[in-house]
Amino acid sequence: MGLALIGMALITVLFFAWFVAIKRQILALKNVKRAEDRERRVLLSKSLRMAKWGLVASIIGVVVTGSLSIFGTQGNKGINLEHVHGLGFSTDGKRILIPAHDGLKAYEEGRWEAPEGAKHDYMGFSPVNDGFYSSGHPAPGSDLKDPLGMVKSPDEGKSMKILGLEGETDFHNMAVGYQSHVIYVINPQPNSKMSAAGLYYSKDEGGTWTKSEMKGVNVEPSSMAVHPSDVSVLAIGTPNGVYLSKDYGNSFEQIASDGQATALFFNKQGELFIGGYQNQAYLKKMDISNKKGEQLTIPTFSDDAIVYLSQNPIDDNQIAFATFNKDVYISKDKGLSWRKIADKGDTISEEKTEQ
Repeated sequence: MGLALIGMALITVLFFAWFVAIKRQILALKNVKRAEDRERRVLLSKSLRMAKWGLVASIIGVVVTGSLSIFGTQGNKGINLEHVHGLGFSTDGKRILIPAHDGLKAYEEGRWEAPEGAKHDYMGFSPVNDGFYSSGHPAPGSDLKDPLGMVKSPDEGKSMKILGLEGETDFHNMAVGYQSHVIYVINPQPNSKMSAAGLYYSKDEGGTWTKSEMKGVNVEPSSMAVHPSDVSVLAIGTPNGVYLSKDYGNSFEQIASDGQATALFFNKQGELFIGGYQNQAYLKKMDISNKKGEQLTIPTFSDDAIVYLSQNPIDDNQIAFATFNKDVYISKDKGLSWRKIADKGDTISEEKTEQ
């Protein structure tokens, strides 16, 4: 119950007590014939009317305040991340964007919101320097074919361009070069542009696709990241570590073997962030030229690990990640400290105080 509702309830109690007290005084004077008592009864009657209207007004206030408390809370429930299908920063670096089954959710200046645009179920979400690429499924009632195939939006989902394979394929494992826009996908089954399952890449926004040989990897990739500008450089995460290719995914070498590699991300400098699990969750940053890694401090998880991560393209100090259990964290000091902004899908907004 809010403070306003408590206050109105107390006022109502006071008016009721006043009304009862005056009523009793009037009843005590009912049979008297003295002039001064008649005058007192008239004054008390006026006070009784005031108490009555005050009581009525306070009761109405309680009803209104209670309704606003109940329905206002229902209308402004915190945004829930039903699923987390990706994570990235907006092109201006001001917002964290998360596709959450029922459209994008955005976190900016301590507050969560649902941006404009159709509530598509985006999969393979890949932010770039002029929007994002994705796959997935159309929102209920949409005229778009299911699955979406390959799409691109320049304005956080307000508008969208179909790049192909609509109604054919949903790419869950997909990565796009932040500046180059080369697209890599793990194709689950043959379609009209890909003759078989496997790793493919496109340099022309899905117009044509080339199959990669993927030599050196004999397990199913669990995560994938593409160098921001070098179209030939690709990293994939697997249950037994990280593999790097410098020839469009035709051959790979293992560059990390720290247990499961659950999340990968190339920042604009070409450094590779690796989220994984080996006895416990970890996050590290690697220089792929010399394969030297730097361990970053993250909160302690229980039976959880990083599934998506990103660094702000405008502010290198900001890093964000989401876990399998739908916890979301942001750091504004390159990982020295972290703020939790979603707990098991329940978003957490900062309380705004008046200056």
